[in-house]
Amino acid sequence: MIKINNVFVVDDDEAVRKSLRMLLKTEGYTVTTFPSAEEFLTICNHDMVGCIILDVNMPDMDGPALQEELNRRGLLLPIVFLTGQGSIPLTVRALKAGAMDFLTKPVDGTALLVSVKQALDKCSELHMQAADSQSKAIRLATLTDREREILLLIVAGHSNKEIAERLGISFRTVENHRAHIMEKTGASNLLELLNLASA
Repeated sequence: MIKINNVFVVDDDEAVRKSLRMLLKTEGYTVTTFPSAEEFLTICNHDMVGCIILDVNMPDMDGPALQEELNRRGLLLPIVFLTGQGSIPLTVRALKAGAMDFLTKPVDGTALLVSVKQALDKCSELHMQAADSQSKAIRLATLTDREREILLLIVAGHSNKEIAERLGISFRTVENHRAHIMEKTGASNLLELLNLASA
């Protein structure tokens, strides 16, 4: 698993930003703070890795609105919410939308560090899954139209003989195509090929 240690703190209270920065830096994290959700969004991009410690109540764009925007953009940044006065419906909404945790201010340092570690582990896992999916898509994109057609028939459970009859080609041609499919996708057996094709 790739090691990620970037923590983004988004909170309109300067004292909170300073104390969180100090706590997290002491633990070896790379910390960047933002006084508003809008300011955080100006630097946000798909290459960012890490987690966000996010204040719920902020002027203009609040924490849940930022969470919605990040989800809409498809950004893989797990969120730990901080709130002065959390309501159960708000907590449920944030967790359903993918938040890692919901902590109340003044936050307990130990509890926060546990949540941050879990959020960063989650970020690492999400990025590995995304990279794996991208790699699979690239390998499948190298197939010709005919190879894709044969792959779909293989996945549907048809034998080489059935595929040959269905496509009006020789058994030997199907075997050749199948060998090319295995080679291009890097699959070493049928199970790997099925997993790749269903990703």
